[in-house]
Amino acid sequence: MRSGVRLGIDVGKARIGVARCDLHGMLATPVETVPRSDGPDLDRITTIAAELEAIELVVGVPLSLSGAETASTTDARDFAAALAVSTALPVRLVDERLSTVSASRALRESGRNSRSSRPVIDQVAAVIILQHALDSERMSGAAPGSLVASSQGPTSP
Repeated sequence: MRSGVRLGIDVGKARIGVARCDLHGMLATPVETVPRSDGPDLDRITTIAAELEAIELVVGVPLSLSGAETASTTDARDFAAALAVSTALPVRLVDERLSTVSASRALRESGRNSRSSRPVIDQVAAVIILQHALDSERMSGAAPGSLVASSQGPTSP
């Protein structure tokens, strides 16, 4: 298992959830919900990454249950590509099917209503994405998902 802080990113149409892990890559925790906008959202995420001395960014790719790509999949891939251009850090894409559904359910079970939890849901989804990536790396010994090349799109690990 590689050591170093990683950021988990849940890309949405209105908000972007950000999570981080500890230096040893054991546990993901929420950081912030960043409003989605052209430019400032990328700037804020790169600032968070610099402040936390992150070694990698993990972006969730929302696929349909069948594994097919959707409009949201394209949006997340495009965002990850823009992020890869705006930072020198490696950006990885990981499957995030049902992360937002799982986050909503967890918050509901803890007694929070959906209206007041919207910004928090994005952070919890980012935690789920990152924790899944960390667990996958710990079990396989390989970096999770696929690496995004800053100039040509996703590539293999």
